[in-house]
Amino acid sequence: MWKKFSLKNRILTVIGVLMLLTLMGGSIMIWYTYRIENLLVDVTETDLAAYQSAESLAESLVNQKGFVSYYFMDSDPDWLRQLGEYRQIFRERLNEARMYSEGSEESAILQTIEKEYGHYVTSQDIVISHYEAGQREAGEVLHHQARKRFFRILDLCSYYKDIHTKSILNLEQTHKIQARNLRMITVSGMAAVFSLGIVLAFILVKGILMPIQKLVQAASKENRPEKTKNIVQNLSHSIHDLIEKYDQTSSHLEKSRAHLLQSEKMAMVGKLAAGMAHSIRNPFTSVQMRLFSLRRYPDLSTIQREDLDVISEEIRHIDTIVQNFLEFSRAPKMKLQPISPSVIVDNTLQLLKHRLKSYEVETQLIRKNTLPLVQADPEQIKEVLINIIINACEVMHHGGSITIREEIRNHASESMAAIRISDNGPGMPETVREKIFEPFFTTKEEGTGLGLSIVKRIIDEHQGRINLISHENQGTTFSIQLPLIGV
Repeated sequence: MWKKFSLKNRILTVIGVLMLLTLMGGSIMIWYTYRIENLLVDVTETDLAAYQSAESLAESLVNQKGFVSYYFMDSDPDWLRQLGEYRQIFRERLNEARMYSEGSEESAILQTIEKEYGHYVTSQDIVISHYEAGQREAGEVLHHQARKRFFRILDLCSYYKDIHTKSILNLEQTHKIQARNLRMITVSGMAAVFSLGIVLAFILVKGILMPIQKLVQAASKENRPEKTKNIVQNLSHSIHDLIEKYDQTSSHLEKSRAHLLQSEKMAMVGKLAAGMAHSIRNPFTSVQMRLFSLRRYPDLSTIQREDLDVISEEIRHIDTIVQNFLEFSRAPKMKLQPISPSVIVDNTLQLLKHRLKSYEVETQLIRKNTLPLVQADPEQIKEVLINIIINACEVMHHGGSITIREEIRNHASESMAAIRISDNGPGMPETVREKIFEPFFTTKEEGTGLGLSIVKRIIDEHQGRINLISHENQGTTFSIQLPLIGV
């Protein structure tokens, strides 16, 4: 039957029985303390008080002895006055004893004492009257009879006191019996707990510690002595080492998988870029030549010349995109120079002025001071800004606003020039935010999915940071940070 129990159930059963025994032992001890308390209350408040009242009753009776004889020896009336006081004290003690009497036997004794004491007082009064009348012989006879009644009352008081003495002794005997029973129960409980402790130790050693020891030996590849004698701690170290090795292996596999996937994408981009390069650049070369010819006409207005400049700049911009597309699969060739990011922002806004107007998008530049110099490639940083701004314009289908905020941020001991580009567009769901910088991920029907991946690569190559904050229906913010020169 015991073998059918699982290890968990065995341990829980033993622990449950131990807890039950402990609870029972504690309950018995609590009960016994209350029992002792009640016993002490009974002794102090009832039996002891009754015993003391019986003692004082006998004492007040003894105090009345001899006053009649003293009175007739010297005829001092003060003896009769004192006798009256002690009679009153005796009656008060009798009333107190009556308050503590519980059994019928005690009540009967007190009634007998009261009755005998009444006769005794009457006899004393008659003796006094005989002595005062000069009938000394008759007084002596009655006085002798009164003494007998006195000793009879004294015996009754002693008997009443013995009853309460026996009651106290009975309570003491009851306490001794209960204490002996409690000791027997305690010894039995200790034996049971000790036995169950041995059973629990056996279960722990055979069912847990020995398998853990085997598991530690199996988990350890090197047969070296354990650092500690705590096998649970040794198992913890072994499992921790296995988990750490698993995490490292998993991380290496994940990196290898990401690297392999990136390599495959780069190979695809390389093939695609090689095929697109001539197909796109050759027509744009012809367009640029035609634009050059158009600029030579003297009748062109200022607006027409500005339009031609914008067209030429946009063609150059497209050529840069094609170049970036070609370079996406290989290391970028940056032309670093000291420059303020504010200059790049101004050039970008000037370049996109007409395009922003066509999208019906308003821009706001918040700048307290021109940003300090950074080491950057102006064309690539401008490409980053253009990509982010154009993406914002495209998602705001019916116009909107873009806010560009320039500021300096401190990260630990490093100061960064920060450019925050915020729009009031529809924002991005979490599923899109997680993949927005991945190559070939796009939410556009005709997009290549390379724009933001190029943006991130450019910022990474500049040793900078780019962060995205976006929530659905709450707009989108891109934060670009570049390290300052000499800080």
